[in-house]
Amino acid sequence: MEPNRDTDPALASILEELRSREPIFHRPELGTARADFERMTSEDFWEVGASGGRYSREFILEELERRHQHPVVEDLQAEDFCCQQLAPDLYLVTDTLYQEQARKTRRSTIWRKTPEGWRIVFHQGTIVEHD
Repeated sequence: MEPNRDTDPALASILEELRSREPIFHRPELGTARADFERMTSEDFWEVGASGGRYSREFILEELERRHQHPVVEDLQAEDFCCQQLAPDLYLVTDTLYQEQARKTRRSTIWRKTPEGWRIVFHQGTIVEHD
């Protein structure tokens, strides 16, 4: 049974702010250099990839730096966004991402609002085999 994924109307502006930053690390207008990705992530950031592997911030920063040396244009379509407040200045955004119409992942990103701007605390993408 599916959970209730309705965003509280009081969070509509937060959802729109964060939605404009998704999919994370795939928004060239937010930056493509290592320093940009460092600003996007909190120092304690980590990720669980679609493979199930756990990745440190340093690993992700190195991987993003490597990928952006030879950028690839991808067809990415994100939809089905939901936002929940977890604590003051801490939010969970979930969505479904289609990559090249061939890969579907359900994604969760925890965002922290800081005086310097939005920072990603945690991210997970899970491949969906079927609905």
